[in-house]
Amino acid sequence: MTELKKSDFYFDLPEELIAQDPLEDRSGSRLLVLDKKTGETKHHTFKEIIDFLDPGDCLVLNNTKVIPARLLGCKKDTGAAVEVLLLKRQDKDIWETLVKPGKKAKPGTKLLFGGGLLEGEVVETVEEGNRLIRFSYDGIFEEVLDRLGEMPLPPYITHKLRDKSRYQTVYAKQEGSAAAPTAGLHFTEELLSGIEEKGVKTAYVTLHVGLGTFRPVKAEHILEHHMHSEYYEVSGQAAETINDTKKRGGKVICVGTTSCRTVESAADENGVVKAGCGNTEIFIYPGYRFRVLDALITNFHLPESTLVMLVSALAGRENVLKAYDTAIKERYRFFSFGDAMLVK
Repeated sequence: MTELKKSDFYFDLPEELIAQDPLEDRSGSRLLVLDKKTGETKHHTFKEIIDFLDPGDCLVLNNTKVIPARLLGCKKDTGAAVEVLLLKRQDKDIWETLVKPGKKAKPGTKLLFGGGLLEGEVVETVEEGNRLIRFSYDGIFEEVLDRLGEMPLPPYITHKLRDKSRYQTVYAKQEGSAAAPTAGLHFTEELLSGIEEKGVKTAYVTLHVGLGTFRPVKAEHILEHHMHSEYYEVSGQAAETINDTKKRGGKVICVGTTSCRTVESAADENGVVKAGCGNTEIFIYPGYRFRVLDALITNFHLPESTLVMLVSALAGRENVLKAYDTAIKERYRFFSFGDAMLVK
């Protein structure tokens, strides 16, 4: 196989197709169905996803919850504005963060948020220029954060989000993400109930989405790209449900690239999913042999992103780029608040 280049995954996307706001009805999005073997595409609405699931199949969902991780504050000594994005909790009150502007955040720098309701001190600079910050506050950190923090929307969304819950799946439970697993945003409680009534099993796993999701691939040869590390958990019950589905000949359908990366990270070489937790840096690109996943529900991703590479590993690069071309011609909405795609 010839070595893949970043430019092999480029497509031209008109800016007006980047969805800036979520639809009123979560499940009212459009759904492009792509047959991974033939490359054939069909157009549906997301509510019809239930027609593509059979009794005995298993839907794998990522129940991570986005925290309001964007903090706007200032330097204690000068009052100069700073923006802090919480990436990963290292200890009770110490977080790995992204600080803008970084040059104002040397170790020892003290920061104020909410007029002093929350204070931070930069303790160390770590890899990729991220900062470790120790926070001090009265009360419970999560409550202070809920009051002062904003949802960390992706950089391509310029509109302000009116309702925080719309950047959260209806089944979000485990706090810790800096970004939403956006394929799951299309599901409503009614739709999930209908899917379960049909005899489709659900397995909830957790992968806390890091900011690396939005980091562009810089290396032209994709094998030189270093994937960011993300924390995941698979419960004994989820592992059992997934393994049982495979044993009985049902399909495992992952909702989003995060659920896909979780089950593929937790599986052994025979495709048996092991319960447990850890950090994964799995990078899935064409040539990868899927151990667990049979089908994928996903959104439309950025050109040259690791997410487009993952979808191409499942359906073939040419099929995916052709499907994206169709979606652009048909004026589908792209990225986090956009429409969905089923690769079956």
